[in-house]
Amino acid sequence: MDLSNLKPAEGSVKNRKRIGRGQGSGRGGTSTKGHKGAQSRSGYKRKIGFEGGQMPLFRRVPKFGFKNINRKEYKPINIGTLQQLADEKKISEINLEVLIENGLVRRKDMVKILGDGELKAKLEVTAHAFTKSAIAAIEAQGGKATKI
Repeated sequence: MDLSNLKPAEGSVKNRKRIGRGQGSGRGGTSTKGHKGAQSRSGYKRKIGFEGGQMPLFRRVPKFGFKNINRKEYKPINIGTLQQLADEKKISEINLEVLIENGLVRRKDMVKILGDGELKAKLEVTAHAFTKSAIAAIEAQGGKATKI
């Protein structure tokens, strides 16, 4: 093997026509971009939803409803889940750190305790919000529900 018989590796060279390399190449001039207009220019990016000047769909469709920007979204956890957690981990005090460690919530989540399920253990529960049935179930077992 010497320099006279070197070839590129199989499949590494693509045989395609290079555009914008002069009139002799067959694809010079406007370089397949047509004449004038935004699409012929460098740096052109199509705007999302742009339909060539026609009124875009998202502006044609009627809007309705209301989205409260101050809405607080809670991550719901049932007292049945708390009972399961107390049984498995032998815990009597449940707070955000315990819930995060066990993968039930993330650090930024706000937690609301719901009254679904059965509670048998005496628990001290700390969360952002509680339903009335959850508070009643926790206090019926001699536990304590504390809001953050």
